[in-house]
Amino acid sequence: MPDPLLLGWRERVALPQLGIGMLKAKLDTGARSSSLHVDTLETFPRGGVTWLRFRLHLARRQPQAVCCEAPALDRRAVTDTGGRRTERWFIRSEVRVAGQSFSVDINLTDRRHMLFPLLLGRSALAGRFAVDPALSYTQPRPLPAVGHP
Repeated sequence: MPDPLLLGWRERVALPQLGIGMLKAKLDTGARSSSLHVDTLETFPRGGVTWLRFRLHLARRQPQAVCCEAPALDRRAVTDTGGRRTERWFIRSEVRVAGQSFSVDINLTDRRHMLFPLLLGRSALAGRFAVDPALSYTQPRPLPAVGHP
């Protein structure tokens, strides 16, 4: 089995299924799950399935919000770094980083006080990447995939 690709503690990633071509992410091997900041979140039915509609800002100083929709994968309890357990909605989305694309379960939560709108946890990183906390932005900006926005 080849050695995993070495990335920095922060990288630029894309979430093409959500129409997000570039987003800064913190790679956190201490966090089990991945989390995406949302400003608003609502559920609605579509074809007998629960869907989630949410808005987020891709950067702290970006005035324009992005609206996204995705089918709900699940609702699970998540324990944050302060030890507080909350129920969060999860979606499954394609993530593109370092020329690789793969599906990740991502919970939607309020991360407005965090530096990065996306946290990629060890479940997403395991077997694919190693993280060197001394490195940052080791990869070029993601390129749009053919057939994706």
